[in-house]
Amino acid sequence: MDFQKLFTFLEKLTQNNETAWMDAHRSEYHDVRDSLIAWLDQMNMKLAQIDPNYYDTPGKKAINRINNNLMFHPDRPVYKDHFGAGLDQVSKQGDFYLHFGVNECFIGGGYWHPSSKLLRSIRQAIDYNGHELKKVLHRPSFVKMFGSLVENNPLKTAPKGFSQDHEHINLLRRRSFAVTRPLTKAEIFSDSFEELVIGIYKEMLPFRRYLNQAVTV
Repeated sequence: MDFQKLFTFLEKLTQNNETAWMDAHRSEYHDVRDSLIAWLDQMNMKLAQIDPNYYDTPGKKAINRINNNLMFHPDRPVYKDHFGAGLDQVSKQGDFYLHFGVNECFIGGGYWHPSSKLLRSIRQAIDYNGHELKKVLHRPSFVKMFGSLVENNPLKTAPKGFSQDHEHINLLRRRSFAVTRPLTKAEIFSDSFEELVIGIYKEMLPFRRYLNQAVTV
C-alpha cells in the first residue's frame, strides 16, 4: 500500500473540495481507494488468524464512504478529509477503526455516542462486573498504548437507576466508551506498520470484547 499516494490525494482533495474536482480526478480516487481496500483485505486475513472470534470484514465492507452526509450536516464540505475503515465489524458500532486523514491519523475502538439502548446495556454490564473492565483499563500495557478512555462530556450525576455512590460511578456516568492510539506518518510509512496495527489490535481486544459482549448478552 502506497500511503504516501493516499495522503497526497487527500491533501489535493482538501484544497479542492468540490464535486467538479472529484469528477475530474475520479480515476485517481479509485486507484487510491482500491489500493486501500486491497490492504484492508490483507489486514482482514491477518487479524482473523490471531483472533478465533474475529468477524470477517472484507475491505469493501470495511471502508467508509468519502462523501459527507450533507442531508444531516449541510454545513460540512462535500468530501471528508480522510479515509476511514472498520475491521472486525459486526456493525458500525464496536469495530476496530482505522483513520487516515490530512490532519489526524489514529486507530480506535469501542462505542462512540452509542444509542441509549446500547449505552444502557454497557452500564448494566458495568453494574454487574465493572471490576473486570477496570482490570483491562488499568493494565500497564493498555495504559501505555491508549492512556485512558476518550473523554466525552460525562453525566454530572448518576444515570437513572444507579446510586451516586456506586463503586463504578465514574464509568457509569460516561456517555461513550472508546480508546484511540494516535499514528504518526513515520509509523504509517514504515515497513513495520502492519505489525504495529496487529499489536494495537491485540492490546485493544479485551476492551472491545467486554463491550461487545455487554451489548449482545
